Amino acid sequence: MRAISQEVLGGPGVLTVVELDRPTLGPTDVLVRVHAAGVNPTDWLHRKTGLYLGAPPFVVGWDVSGVVEAVGEGVTRHKTGDEVFGMLDYPRGAGAYAEYVAAPSRNFARKPVGIDHVQAAALPVAALTAWQALVDTADVQPGQRVLVHAAAGGVGHLAVQIAKARGAHVIGTASAPKHDFVRGLGADEVVDYTQTDFAETVRDVDVVLDAVGGDYAPRSLRTLRPGGILVAIVFSQVEHMKSAAKEHGVRLEYLTVEADHAGMTAIAALVDKGLLRAEIDGVLPLEQAAEAHRRGETRRTAGKLVLIVTE
Repeated sequence: MRAISQEVLGGPGVLTVVELDRPTLGPTDVLVRVHAAGVNPTDWLHRKTGLYLGAPPFVVGWDVSGVVEAVGEGVTRHKTGDEVFGMLDYPRGAGAYAEYVAAPSRNFARKPVGIDHVQAAALPVAALTAWQALVDTADVQPGQRVLVHAAAGGVGHLAVQIAKARGAHVIGTASAPKHDFVRGLGADEVVDYTQTDFAETVRDVDVVLDAVGGDYAPRSLRTLRPGGILVAIVFSQVEHMKSAAKEHGVRLEYLTVEADHAGMTAIAALVDKGLLRAEIDGVLPLEQAAEAHRRGETRRTAGKLVLIVTE
């Protein structure tokens, strides 16, 4: 099968097209022929540093949409020919930039019939991150005030929609050129972080989702009401932040996304109801994975980049 691999750590240029054996199908696994693979910031982070994957060679990528090619022993949820979408085990199950992947069957859910594989591949990692932060962790309720940082980004633009679907009042941070986009997603307020200090203007927030890191987490504490919760998906100043959160009388949680059949099923239901969609900033063929990484690392994209693997 064709795949994108790398022999060394480094810039986008280390990504090359290779031929690899198809993955082995184990009990409870499904073999999926990949039609499209989503591109996420964690992909280029692993490409540059190895992070959880260690030393190359390896194939990055966790977002998958495709068709079940075969099922392993004991699998009852999916059948050959099913269209599915989901994520590989994070962080050590990488390998989405390839024509085939094998993973536990419950990592996948049925692809919503109203969207194509490109739209579906843009959802799993980012939408599950938002879902697990806002629903599983923060339990957002109708009428609550939710602050979403980087609201035009991969996770952020989906988080805005999920929070609105939960009945929340949503405030997003984004640069001015992206304000119309964020409002179009359903945000009630948008703050231009390049001109305004959100920590000085936003108050009485129940939930903050921080996908930026750096000083955003400590500044966000000032926006929370007593008893509120900050969910960070970028880990920084961990010990200091725990103490600061306690002093402010708020809850702090650091979240790493996990594969989750129930979450994927809930996401698919939102898509079917017209309450959730992925904004696609660009679609490139698998062979141009390096270019997708170059674009993504500019931080100027709105929504997601997707690789076409099988037409």
